[in-house]
Amino acid sequence: MSPIFRPRTLVLFVGDIAFFTLSLWLSLWLRTFEVPSQLLLIQHLVPFSLLFVAWVLVYLIAGLYESRSVLLARRAFSSTLLVAQVFNMVLAALFFFFVPLFGIAPKTLLFIYMPVSFALVLLWRVFLFPLLGLQSRERAIVVGDSAEALAVAHALRNAHQAPTTVVSIVEPGMNMSVRVRHALEESHARIIIADFNNRVVAGSFPELYNLLAQGVRFYDATALHEELFGRIALDIVDDSWIARNVSRSAHLWYDSLKRAIDIFVALPAAIISLALYPIIILIIKLQDGGPIFYSQLRVGEGNRPFPMYKFRSMTGTDQGDEVLKSRHTVTPFGSIMRRTRIDELPQLWSVVRGEMSLIGPRPEFPELVSEYGKHIPYYNMRHLIKPGLSGWAQLYHDNHPHHGTDVEATREKLSYDLYYLKHRSLVLDVVVMLKTIKKLLTRSGI
Repeated sequence: MSPIFRPRTLVLFVGDIAFFTLSLWLSLWLRTFEVPSQLLLIQHLVPFSLLFVAWVLVYLIAGLYESRSVLLARRAFSSTLLVAQVFNMVLAALFFFFVPLFGIAPKTLLFIYMPVSFALVLLWRVFLFPLLGLQSRERAIVVGDSAEALAVAHALRNAHQAPTTVVSIVEPGMNMSVRVRHALEESHARIIIADFNNRVVAGSFPELYNLLAQGVRFYDATALHEELFGRIALDIVDDSWIARNVSRSAHLWYDSLKRAIDIFVALPAAIISLALYPIIILIIKLQDGGPIFYSQLRVGEGNRPFPMYKFRSMTGTDQGDEVLKSRHTVTPFGSIMRRTRIDELPQLWSVVRGEMSLIGPRPEFPELVSEYGKHIPYYNMRHLIKPGLSGWAQLYHDNHPHHGTDVEATREKLSYDLYYLKHRSLVLDVVVMLKTIKKLLTRSGI
């Protein structure tokens, strides 16, 4: 995480724990309108402390500690926080039901705690935290005119939680160091966000580094863009970037452990899902009498094709060249299956067989892979790892191309796939998996 966001995250974490505790005290008071005794507070604080740890993890999964959260508008932030708190209350109810070790069954307390904690945490996050000064928007200037630098400038200018705001943009050109110094003095900025991939910009900075002694801090615009938007700027991707960031040898232990987790999770899930097969088969047959399953050839790890199976959700199936322009429509039950991802249950067996993973780039049709490989540099890097049932791009890329050629949308999608390739880890996989579950539960789809 960039230092520009690090103090903010630590203070938010400590504040969340404090307001969780305050919410507990206030909820105990509201339950009887009597000040809770020390013994009563401790009796509840011990089990709730375990829940606080789980709740912080839920906040992490919801993105409330991520740098990207500064891009959320206040209304979107409130909605995200509310969903997280509802999920936390469900966890609490399950915890006290299945772990009856603490001698309390706080049904009424949990009912009170939910609105109280939501209100107090919202008060802390939106109103009190900015007053601490850690989020008092430090002035910054952006030096560069790349799409990434301008996107960072726009995001920081408009985000209500940003730790800094951009007050000036200095475009590359003559007398760069003089113009940067003038912009700093005129705007009283103490931060420089520079596009060091621009040769003109990079060449001017040896004359500016003495500003460090005056308390001016420097940040890389491309690195901030990657952190804020969760994607790789494709302009910087070249052979040296691939060599530095997409090394398979550095992930040998991770790959082995991930495969073990895939089997451990997918095999029981695939067996349990068999109980749904008779119902799904019956509905599909009653609907139009057509085939139950259909398979499509997709490209997997190492550019090797494999058959990917689904429950049929359309009036027909796309095969071969038809994939470039689908002529079929989604059936009524197919629409339900797609929204709930029931149509993809057979893919659990692909995970068990090792053709897919739980988390990874979504597999594409061979015809489209061939087409995209001609127009998008390094497109086939996404095939260095197994495709997944869900992935980073499915969470954050909103412009998915479906069953048709869309080079620009796929280029953008690749920027998210490369981010996953660079940062892939078991922690990131768990986050993607839990966020996928969250999206399915909130019916926002992926």
